[in-house]
Amino acid sequence: MNKIALLTSGGDSPGMNAAVRAIVKTCLFHNIVPIGIRDGYKGMVEGEMYEMKYSDVDNIIHTGGTILGSSRCLEFKNKETRITAINNLNQIGVEGLIVIGGDGTFTGASILSDEMGIPVIGIPGTIDNDIYGTDHTIGYDTALNTVIDAVDKIRDTASSHHRIFFIEVMGRHAGFIALNAAVASGAESVLIPEEIPDLNELVAQIQSQNKGKRSSIIIVAEGEQEGGSIELINKVAPMLEGYDLRPTVLGHIQRGGSPSAFDRILATRMGSYAVDLILEGQKGIMIGSDGDKLITTSLETAVKLHNTPDLERLRLLKKMLTRY
Repeated sequence: MNKIALLTSGGDSPGMNAAVRAIVKTCLFHNIVPIGIRDGYKGMVEGEMYEMKYSDVDNIIHTGGTILGSSRCLEFKNKETRITAINNLNQIGVEGLIVIGGDGTFTGASILSDEMGIPVIGIPGTIDNDIYGTDHTIGYDTALNTVIDAVDKIRDTASSHHRIFFIEVMGRHAGFIALNAAVASGAESVLIPEEIPDLNELVAQIQSQNKGKRSSIIIVAEGEQEGGSIELINKVAPMLEGYDLRPTVLGHIQRGGSPSAFDRILATRMGSYAVDLILEGQKGIMIGSDGDKLITTSLETAVKLHNTPDLERLRLLKKMLTRY
């Protein structure tokens, strides 16, 4: 084994750089040349690759984003495009590939694993935490804590002005961030894609919780309502006359920032383990976590299935709101 290539793809997540660092340093430890691919699969197609050195990753464990860059390459769905990418890897003698990303990234990786003659290993990097085969994805813990910090600050002004804030967080197809942020921040309600909302029940709950002009925090996953928190307010406002309803969209602040200690450690362990797996001859698999253990799942299974949040926490949230 002489050369292992690595890329980051899809939406960036805090901790990707920590994983890149771990891959590069583990490669160098084994006298393997690490090849960085710029801008995900797009860089593979265009031949944007370079030999990475110790100095490239020596001081990046604490930084957000990804030094390799990322992009979405729809052309990669075409077999002719993938053949070009594979030829580019073969021309420089790449013997293994590690991809860091989410669902879309692993779809491409699964196909490459079948079409290429070299091992492909996946590392889950997405703030949504919706990848099957792992308890935690790289970046989720940091994003969750970013949301909680923002909600805590918004609650201060909500309490001061007796307002009801509908806070929209990321999670178009998965409610992990919304649900766990609601529990951790003491929100009065949460709307997630996994649970069909009853707006009449939501209105009744707001009215009950706001006797005496109390403030409220409602967490909304971005995919729960078409139009997000603003559209949700438009729907419930006619039933809540006299209430001061305010939308807040947290947006891409959830993707940025320095990764938490948890994400740095998880990313470092997964990055180093990915190199070890390639050296063991493993291929077509994704690294995941089960408690404090690292486990593996086939890329095909990780793409086919979908992780969902524990709805028992939704019931827990409702217990916290019971009034007598």
